[in-house]
Amino acid sequence: MARLFNAYIIVDWSAASKPNTGADSVWIGVLKRDVRFRLAFEAFNPATRHEAEAKLTAILEDLKKRNERALLGFDFPLGFPRGFAAALNLNGEHPWRSAWDQLDKMVKDKVDNTNNRFGVASEINRRMTGGPFPFWGCPPKDALTTLQPKRTREHGPADLPELRHAEVAAKGAASIWKLYYNGSVGGQAILGIPVVRRLKLARGDAMQVWPFETGFKPLTEADLAGVDVVAAEVYPSMMKAIPAHGEVKDLAQVRAAAEHFARLDEAGKLGALFGHSKTAPADLVLDVQNEEGWILGAEI
Repeated sequence: MARLFNAYIIVDWSAASKPNTGADSVWIGVLKRDVRFRLAFEAFNPATRHEAEAKLTAILEDLKKRNERALLGFDFPLGFPRGFAAALNLNGEHPWRSAWDQLDKMVKDKVDNTNNRFGVASEINRRMTGGPFPFWGCPPKDALTTLQPKRTREHGPADLPELRHAEVAAKGAASIWKLYYNGSVGGQAILGIPVVRRLKLARGDAMQVWPFETGFKPLTEADLAGVDVVAAEVYPSMMKAIPAHGEVKDLAQVRAAAEHFARLDEAGKLGALFGHSKTAPADLVLDVQNEEGWILGAEI
């Protein structure tokens, strides 16, 4: 069985407010064929998100010249919990895309990593609830009336869900509403989604965002005709990564994730991961395809 991809790119994102390398910074792991057609891994550790976007663009352009298709995995949610777009009164046929467009309008992320992620979350809270909910978590100096350092209350039946279906399935994945402290992905999503959006806009239909554009279904070679890149959400913590001597955990995780998906692809098993189980409820499937997204490899 033919492989779906020639290269596997895993991105460990960061919401840092200043240039940073090493642990807890941006890591890009690339597993691709060398001149002898053997899989070889290389990693990049750009100091800023601006540099990371430029590096990703260069990597994807190089693969395109070689007529090689890439799986591009990001370690943050590509969608918000169901009901997000409606709660913000966002127009558009596709809730996920409306949310992406709204974030792009709001986010300011400078070349030195200075960014307004707390301000964006605070404004979304103001529009949704008028208070410091559902986003929470920030340094005390960044606290605002509509954004507080600690969570102010639990989610109730009338609120947007705390977790997406995918986070429930993945067990241990953090809520997108958490912006700060260990394990927070909210800030990464706010600053990362506009980057994925720009990469997508630059490539049009040649880049497909799973599961929003591909559908929440198994993928085959025929499904990917004319497609250079499939972007997906990944959760590297699902794969056991053992750092080599002197290696930071982030680097080990992007390598382990890239190798994991490459092995599945080589065995003809990766395509099935893009689909859902036969027992998945129909409303869950619709939520995932239309707004929430899914974590590649998470089981319902």
